[in-house]
Amino acid sequence: MGGPLAGLRVVDCSTILAGPLIAQILGDFGADVVKVEHPRRPDGMRGHGVAVDGEGLWWKEIARNKRTVGLYLGDPDGAEVLLDLVQHSDVLIENFRPGTLEKWGLGWDVLHEANPRLVLVRVTGFGQDGPYAGRPAFGTLVEAMSGFAHLTGQPDGPPTLPAFGLADSIAGIGGVGAVMMALYHRDARGGRGQVVDLSLLEPIMTAVGPAPTVYDKLGIEQRRQGNRSTNNAPRNLYRTSDGHWLAISTSADAVAERVMRLVGHPEVVDEPWFATGATRAEHADLLDGYVSSWIAERTRDEVMDIFVEAGAAVAPVYGPADLVADPQVQARQMLTRVEDPSLGSLLQHNVLFRLSETAGGIRFTGRPHAADTDEVLVQDLGMDPQLVAELRERGIVA
Repeated sequence: MGGPLAGLRVVDCSTILAGPLIAQILGDFGADVVKVEHPRRPDGMRGHGVAVDGEGLWWKEIARNKRTVGLYLGDPDGAEVLLDLVQHSDVLIENFRPGTLEKWGLGWDVLHEANPRLVLVRVTGFGQDGPYAGRPAFGTLVEAMSGFAHLTGQPDGPPTLPAFGLADSIAGIGGVGAVMMALYHRDARGGRGQVVDLSLLEPIMTAVGPAPTVYDKLGIEQRRQGNRSTNNAPRNLYRTSDGHWLAISTSADAVAERVMRLVGHPEVVDEPWFATGATRAEHADLLDGYVSSWIAERTRDEVMDIFVEAGAAVAPVYGPADLVADPQVQARQMLTRVEDPSLGSLLQHNVLFRLSETAGGIRFTGRPHAADTDEVLVQDLGMDPQLVAELRERGIVA
């Protein structure tokens, strides 16, 4: 369970959701992550989502492999403690509004002087500069601005937002790559620490695709297509005779041919317009009609067996119960059981990447608020226990 990042220390001062996800993934692969929270106002992620006996289940995952410290950074003495911690760390992650660290006397100039090797990850909605830099922002706002909501939903319906933290999750997963590039520059190239300026908006803009390029070059604004695609057809969700939904995609021309032969309409394969995904998409009504009527006469298992046997791309629409029971998910242990001291056995997402030589692991679940303050400050940093007690009395540590 050591993982490839054993020996790396990460200080996570961030809250919902991208920054903590970066820290979680780094911790999953061996980094020693110290989670810093306000002494009296714990991270909002603790109460985010469903809870059992007052303990958030999401917190148990997003804060796993993190030791927790209660520390008030707005007091100069609290800021001094963080500086001490930074001197012994490799990465600091924060998602305060631009200028907040500077207000506390913890700007990049101060942090870099204290530890020239430090990588500072600054997560914001819109970035550290520009006219929107100071605006409050959540993933919902950038999901709207990025073009995602504009392209999601039925053609005659409203724009649609995701029901989960999509923008934050994309930024968090992408942010891990940014951290590792900065560390590679530092460690393999003999460089210094640097700032990673990570906005939520830019990663999801990339994920949405080349809509700005298309508009700039051709003046075309892509529109909502429901579950269809302008790039290929048939591509949709289709209802089976026993009430389930199946997803079919034909991004490869050969797969499109197989699907149409399977559903009993080989004649369309010889049509000139069938040769490319874009021209097939212009005949989506016809193709969807053939596919949907064929699927509607068969059960989910029947369709799945026939399509898989023929090498045609198909997948069922899953809810959580289906996902947990899926044999592929089980075979690869995409979900794994972890023991939590207070809640017992928890089913969590496994580590995100598969490394053949240096696999990571889940050492422990999300910890109680400030559970490790004394261990980190006294044992790791060598602070005088009496000083820690005085800071606790003043409410600077918890």
